[in-house]
Amino acid sequence: MGNWVENEGLSIFVVLVWLGLNVFLFWWYYLVYDVPPKFFYTRVLLGRALALARAPAACLNFNCMLILLPVCRNLLSFLRGSSACCSTRVRRQLDRNLTFHKMVAWMIALHTAIHTIAHLFNVEWNVQARVEETRTLAAALSSLGDDPKQSYVNFYRNTIANPVGGLYVAFTYLAGLTGVIITLALILIITSSTKTIRRSYFEVFWYTHHLFVIFFIGLVIHGAGRIVRGQTAESLAEHNPEICYKNFSSWGSKGSCPIPQFSGNPPMTWKWVVGPMFLYLCERLVRLWRSQQKVVITKVVIHPFKTIELQMMKKGFKMEVGQYIFVKCPAVSKLEWHPFTLTSAPEEDYFSIHVRIVGDWTEGLFNACGCDKQEFQEAWKLPKIAVDGPFGTASEDVFSYETVMLVGAGIGVTPFASVLKSVWYKYCHDATNLKLKKIYFYWLCRDTHAFEWFADLLQSLEAQMQERNNADFLSYNIYLTGWDESQATHFVVHHEEEKDVITGLKQKTLYGRPNWENEFKTIAGKHPGSRIGVFLCGPEGLADTLNKQSISNSEADPRGVHFIFNKENF
Repeated sequence: MGNWVENEGLSIFVVLVWLGLNVFLFWWYYLVYDVPPKFFYTRVLLGRALALARAPAACLNFNCMLILLPVCRNLLSFLRGSSACCSTRVRRQLDRNLTFHKMVAWMIALHTAIHTIAHLFNVEWNVQARVEETRTLAAALSSLGDDPKQSYVNFYRNTIANPVGGLYVAFTYLAGLTGVIITLALILIITSSTKTIRRSYFEVFWYTHHLFVIFFIGLVIHGAGRIVRGQTAESLAEHNPEICYKNFSSWGSKGSCPIPQFSGNPPMTWKWVVGPMFLYLCERLVRLWRSQQKVVITKVVIHPFKTIELQMMKKGFKMEVGQYIFVKCPAVSKLEWHPFTLTSAPEEDYFSIHVRIVGDWTEGLFNACGCDKQEFQEAWKLPKIAVDGPFGTASEDVFSYETVMLVGAGIGVTPFASVLKSVWYKYCHDATNLKLKKIYFYWLCRDTHAFEWFADLLQSLEAQMQERNNADFLSYNIYLTGWDESQATHFVVHHEEEKDVITGLKQKTLYGRPNWENEFKTIAGKHPGSRIGVFLCGPEGLADTLNKQSISNSEADPRGVHFIFNKENF
């Protein structure tokens, strides 16, 4: 149970607190509009739809306050790097910022749907009450405000009946027009954020996501029209609606109830979102300032499997293992920024990224760097690059454990290139101060060519550990998950050779996928009483598997073995 809490408990605690606050706000504001006499006459016009519109509005304010915070990358990196602010457990929650961002976005979508549907009924009933000819209480309330000395409760002052009246409200009233705009913006943002769109049409995702600017502007001014109106405190003191509503036809007459007076609710959304909006503005200004700093591409290396390595230098650039940066190449796009894991070590005098050519932007970068040409590309012809970062990830905590499991799938091996390089440098200079004593490295890949660019690093590490009589420090397992019949025959023929035919390493490549249950049980048996960090950069399916294995193979006894699961998210 202890490791279940460590792997999942805080996340569940955060989610439960967040859900609990949503439920509390919904119920509280529902009662605020459904019970007090202040909105008695508003409820006569709108019924329960009034409270059903206002309760999700409060939840929208709360979630729109939260939605920007998880994407303030510089703020999160600052908090993550501050040991005074963040314990290891808190840092692990910060690493799930995008997961929380998505959850909040779906909650915004849910409350937007409830809010919109409820207001559709509100508009229809307001319009209907305004044009009603029969002498009902709703019609009497709707006529208030026709006299300049009176104040209105029904915001619809025209006499055009439905459905035209409803359309008139939607496109001529500030609340209606902004509501339409921010709802359309939200629909575009959410529909373009699906995994398929992000991977295949990243530009569509990137551009539509910036509709959040329009969304927040519309959100802040949405309530400025004050269409939700309630009876004033002064009017309530002399006009009790629960008594006076029975004699509405004689309001204002001598000896009868005075005509009730109403006022609109002041806009409140800006009070919720002004703080996060200011923080996000500061975030963008920091990004802008950093993007203007000069970056020099010192070397471009073309690796197999359509992968290029960019080695760069930037004044004052400092990094930690496993961090990532955002890169913009104005020659390809003046606006687009793309995230890449740093593959260099902090000890190196440059920083590098590996870019796999899989889309229009990466293809444009490939061509801009002259990789499509046979002749040597001179340095001055290389494109200008803007860099924002570095930003922290879960891999920064690798050196906090004595034993770690590093699992990379395909190009997801890149964060561990930085880790393994840094280990190599630390071993070369001062291995005695290194807390990390054992690395279990797993790399799963479909294609044999993908191994080539990473094999040199593993060979260097392998040789270094053998020189220092510590060959057991790094145990690596490379799995080929895809092959054809001719390759299989070739592997069988050369299986007895000293070095692997694919990687050139002494450790032979394995075929298929790991039996994770066996792997975890074996490692747990070798390291009893240890806290073992499990670090993954790979797909969600593999993340679920490793997380479950981390939980099931951890002991309930606090003194027993515990697997702590961490996943890269950016």
